[in-house]
Amino acid sequence: MSSSDDGRAALTADYDQAGFNQTLGPGRRAALLVIDVCRAYTELGSPLFADCQPAVDACQSLVETARANQIPVVWTRVRYQPGGADGGLFYRKVGALASFDEGNPLGDWVDGVEPADNEVIVTKQYASAFFGTSLASTLAADGVDSVIVCGVSTSGCVRASATDALQHGFRPLVVADACGDRDPGVHEANLFDLNAKYADVISLADALSLLRD
Repeated sequence: MSSSDDGRAALTADYDQAGFNQTLGPGRRAALLVIDVCRAYTELGSPLFADCQPAVDACQSLVETARANQIPVVWTRVRYQPGGADGGLFYRKVGALASFDEGNPLGDWVDGVEPADNEVIVTKQYASAFFGTSLASTLAADGVDSVIVCGVSTSGCVRASATDALQHGFRPLVVADACGDRDPGVHEANLFDLNAKYADVISLADALSLLRD
């Protein structure tokens, strides 16, 4: 075992002893929440490029399995008026968000990982899928009590959406293999913290199994 593995194990043990890392588990009815899988994160030259194709492929597997098992699939995307008049301080803080101005092709879905005609699309201006949107009401009306979360970026909209899911009373299960970020260290650190405090971080295999149950 490497020194970094030793350090990770010691850190996990410390958190466990303090009472973090409890397991929420799945609820009675789940939805798959696909966060911002768009060209801005997959195309070279984009200011938001995250080199996350394996995570996108994992998202595709989750979507296909959810559809085959009649599990609701909900998609999120970011859209701004040209110039970001509706983006507020978030748009001012992160200049790369101009990638999501209306008409910019970087905001388009990734080919092959796209909503079906009958699937809900949540359009947002901020990181969380729940902030300023009707998502919580939409899920509650469908009897959903847990969300299986995938998409990009781990440290941004995935983290914010999973945290808000918990705060709205939904059990968040974040699929580690199906989330991506521009830096592996940032990705891993955010998964660690999510699992410690706000969500269950699970593998792709476990997520697929839950969708099939």
